[in-house]
Amino acid sequence: MNKEAVLNNIQLAQQGDETAKELIVKNNLGLVWSIVHRFKNNYYDKEDLFQIGCIGLMKAINNFDVHYGVQFSTYAVPIIMGEIKRYFRDDGTIKVSRSLKELNIKINKAKEKLITLYGYEPTVQEIAKELEVDVMDVVEAIDASYYPTSLSEPIYEKDGSTISMEERIEDKHHTMWFEKIALKLEIEKLDEKERLILYMRYQLDFNQEKVAQRLNISQVQVSRLEKKIITKLRKHLNESH
Repeated sequence: MNKEAVLNNIQLAQQGDETAKELIVKNNLGLVWSIVHRFKNNYYDKEDLFQIGCIGLMKAINNFDVHYGVQFSTYAVPIIMGEIKRYFRDDGTIKVSRSLKELNIKINKAKEKLITLYGYEPTVQEIAKELEVDVMDVVEAIDASYYPTSLSEPIYEKDGSTISMEERIEDKHHTMWFEKIALKLEIEKLDEKERLILYMRYQLDFNQEKVAQRLNISQVQVSRLEKKIITKLRKHLNESH
């Protein structure tokens, strides 16, 4: 199904055409399954997650604006993932993988060792270097250890659909950026340091001072870098729209 046909069927589905809605759903079942299979480290039945994912797909169909200028699948992916994550949260049993738990234990030991050696709390990069692992793996393990308010937490509700921080970073006019483009895809294009700053600021909910301590730079540098990142994202989003 080409892009024009997809948009036409979505419009019909939103107007109550069940045949068009069924066609869009069938055309995206593979997408739902691909998202379900990303959740490898949990104890939930895949069929159950698939059903939850389909609810997210229906929400995406009902709320998609054909004037977004993006592929429907680009819009649908974070909506489907958000629905599954909300199911985990509502169930009250957020599952942390064994590997992340083990890595977090190693992180704590490495942190104690480095504090003893150097007399200050090590940065994320220093911990990663000590353990010979990727920086983002360290960040994810720290995040999973206490599950703070994160990018997947619902912050906006409309017509039964939720929007998360992952889908929304506001500009000065409080415009929903996600209504222009899939923000997550743009974040993935940033370099490691830029992604790390966003991750700590918006997912780990660190203030700029704490981010500065973790990266061993000044708070002023963090502020400048964050503004630069937001400006870059805004530019890319506007160019994509």
